[in-house]
Amino acid sequence: MGSAMARRRFLGLGGGLALSGALGACASPVVSGLTGAQPNTADVIFWNLFTGGDGANMVLMEDAFRKAHPGVTVEATVLSWGNPYYTKLALATASGTPPDVGIAHLSRLPLLAASGLLEPVADTGVAELGVTADRFTPAAWQKATVGGTVYAVPLDTHPFVLFYNEDLARKAGLLNSAGDGLKAMNGKDDFVAALKAMKDAGAQYGAVMSITADPSTAWRCFSMVYSGLAGPIVTDSGTRISIDDEAMQESFAFLRSLTSGGLMPGSLTGAGANALFSTGKAGFLFDGEWQIPSYRQVKGFRFNVVPFPALLGPKPVAYADSHALIVPHNPSRSAGRTANAARFVKSLLDDSAVWAQGGHVPAWLPTQRSKAFLDQSPQRNYVQAAFSAVYDPAAWYTGAGSDFQSTIGATVIEVLAGRAGPKSAVAAMRSDLKRYTTARPPVTMKEASR
Repeated sequence: MGSAMARRRFLGLGGGLALSGALGACASPVVSGLTGAQPNTADVIFWNLFTGGDGANMVLMEDAFRKAHPGVTVEATVLSWGNPYYTKLALATASGTPPDVGIAHLSRLPLLAASGLLEPVADTGVAELGVTADRFTPAAWQKATVGGTVYAVPLDTHPFVLFYNEDLARKAGLLNSAGDGLKAMNGKDDFVAALKAMKDAGAQYGAVMSITADPSTAWRCFSMVYSGLAGPIVTDSGTRISIDDEAMQESFAFLRSLTSGGLMPGSLTGAGANALFSTGKAGFLFDGEWQIPSYRQVKGFRFNVVPFPALLGPKPVAYADSHALIVPHNPSRSAGRTANAARFVKSLLDDSAVWAQGGHVPAWLPTQRSKAFLDQSPQRNYVQAAFSAVYDPAAWYTGAGSDFQSTIGATVIEVLAGRAGPKSAVAAMRSDLKRYTTARPPVTMKEASR
């Protein structure tokens, strides 16, 4: 079976993309529709899924490329986030009419790569422009690698981070001597003590998190805690359950202790979490860095953002995903179009300090170490989270907005609400995972490589 057969099986089984949910970083649909060819109406056809502040920043980056390359035209199309985007990308690539450059979450990469939908980065010409492994955050570059081949160029890392109310933290005695950050915390005892100090300082809750009807956020939080103790919950490309029962029970027990002890509410909507944190009724917020632009709009509200400290394990862990630049497979793409695509990718990397204004940590180290980025606060404060990043386990069914996140996160929600204990939750997690590990994948890495 060649890559064409793999792509047909992928599409014949619904693309493996019958996925649900939404990621706050890029969630609003603009263009939908799952069919239709992409004509070569410009020198570079670019598909992405960015709206709101991210969308505005991407437009600035596209315009910077146009200005620097006046002889090269770019046509950018914004499509619906999630299933519509990835399905249309698969259909267009299989029919020989893909964009020249697209955006993909690295958590979605295993299936896209195994389906033969992507050009290996080594074949895109970006290496000749200096786009090489040593110039990227290692965790992101590693996640861009599938079966030993790099299939994407990471643009950012967007981690799950710890927001805190600066005024409450000062009153609680949690700020360092300079007053510009939190005192060091190491281990769950320090962390719990900090949440208690926030309550003692006048907050209704030590911390809040979007829980109710938000399984993706619950999964991100759980994955961060559990990953401090154990490895991925599924391995072997998602075919084997690899849960460490003791570590998982400990993780569930820790999270439940936060809600049962009144330090966090056991159920709370996203809007409720935002309201409590922005009005000073919660000291900490557990969320993705993409929420930073929202809180900047709250007049008089002073907050900061840092990576989570080590909780149950010896080292800090940050759950994360990454937006990445891909070149979809197109055997008829000319050498000239490929060269223009490579220049466009390099330009977006070089201009990614603009991208960082949305909260994302640039994966391109020259930008990450630049004054243009290091002048940005609070973004510079949680760069380390990109280096301790843990992504969804590699499998055809995992990734941003997937049914996997919804299913697994739902079990975490039951624990936080006190409707399931740690031991029963582990059993439920194993049952949830079995439906995925025993399902026939649409393609395998072995097929993709033959």
